[in-house]
Amino acid sequence: MQFQVPQFIEVEDKIFGPLTIKQFLYLAGGIGMGIIIWLYVPSKVIAVILILPIAAFALALAFYRMNGKPFIDVVESAFYYWIGDKLYIWKKADKQPEHTLSKDVAQAKAIVNVPKMSESKLKDLTWSLDIKESLNPVTHDET
Repeated sequence: MQFQVPQFIEVEDKIFGPLTIKQFLYLAGGIGMGIIIWLYVPSKVIAVILILPIAAFALALAFYRMNGKPFIDVVESAFYYWIGDKLYIWKKADKQPEHTLSKDVAQAKAIVNVPKMSESKLKDLTWSLDIKESLNPVTHDET
């Protein structure tokens, strides 16, 4: 038994000539608003100034796609951002730890003098680890 799998499901049907139902309604709404403004605003210069942004918005809603998404999705996201709560996130700067060393710990650090070896960094590192490892962390005495 074979079933027909629908294809092109993301493409809307063209109902009014080359326009989908959504495009037709956006354009009809823009034209309707333009006619209402033209009839009720006494100065035709002011009417044209008011009609131009409405016509541009209706055209953008009908035909403009931003990053592959319809313009209405962008308008909806902007509206929800405008009325919604904002969450501000910043990069937290790492603070240098403030050490309040006791006198005993400060004296123990002053006592340990690690000689600098010039042969290589690796030998310097192993030398400093050997010296610090031999100190008792409680009494700061060599074991």
